[in-house]
Amino acid sequence: MMAPDTRDVVLIVDDTPANLAYLSDALDEGGYQVLVAIDGPTALERLRLVTPDVILLDAVMPGMDGFETCRAIKEDPATRDIPVIFMTALVDQEHVVRGFSEGAIDYVTKPVRQQEVIARIAAHINRTRLLHTAQRSIDACGKASATFDRRGNITWQSPRAEQWLRVYCDEGGAGSRERLRAWLNRLATSPLAPDASGSHFCLPRADARLNIHYAGEIPGGDRLLLLDEQRADTSTRRLAQTCQLTGREAEVLNWLAGGKSNRDIAEILGMSPRTVNKHLERVYVKLGVENRAAAVAIAMQTLASPMAARDAGAAGRSTR
Repeated sequence: MMAPDTRDVVLIVDDTPANLAYLSDALDEGGYQVLVAIDGPTALERLRLVTPDVILLDAVMPGMDGFETCRAIKEDPATRDIPVIFMTALVDQEHVVRGFSEGAIDYVTKPVRQQEVIARIAAHINRTRLLHTAQRSIDACGKASATFDRRGNITWQSPRAEQWLRVYCDEGGAGSRERLRAWLNRLATSPLAPDASGSHFCLPRADARLNIHYAGEIPGGDRLLLLDEQRADTSTRRLAQTCQLTGREAEVLNWLAGGKSNRDIAEILGMSPRTVNKHLERVYVKLGVENRAAAVAIAMQTLASPMAARDAGAAGRSTR
């Protein structure tokens, strides 16, 4: 019984047989399993049967050209995560930009240099494999992930991240998508440390919120986002019920107890620092305390033991 072929798979799409033979031989010698297609429709048919690790796509072909083919690949959920490298003699800016806008991850110019193509293929396969490994690890922790480039454009997102972003941008209120875009643009132009102020963002809904955390730069230059959904959780509900706070006040107090600054809370909850201060002022009044340290102490006692927290709150009010 023959062992299964475990080599990485490259699909070459080119309407010139000489180019196909030239690249196929080089990639085969480089240790890759090679599939070929002479036009866009044939390539899409191949993709219904097998999922390659990377696609080398000629930009200029009769009929369905490489740009149209790439667009079809990226519109299909089953194939959109496959890295596409354009092969083109069209090096003017218009065609290069168009290739990237259709979803390509890289391009090489013709005449193609074999060693350059092999090096680029290896780099993109390794990058994709790293992202998939990270995705599986993050998904196992109940989170989701996405990447964005130096222009603030999302370049990849796990299925869970895509679903959450679609729901929260559509249902999170007016301007949610624009606020997210503005935050990504700020990070793209002025990258922060992952634990710095400004590295958190929140898209709220009536019953939940989507927390987005900037986790730093990854190999290849893109930046990583970690996402998790937080519904009206037990701790927030407990603070609201025990301390007689509104839902928003309880959220602010919950984050305060988690060690976040007013600015961090503002970014996480999608509000201004001034609004956070107003919520905290009302929290202090309701708890009968005068500063954040006392409020945090009551919050932590509430979360640890509701009965103890009520006693602490009563003691704090009696000493005013």
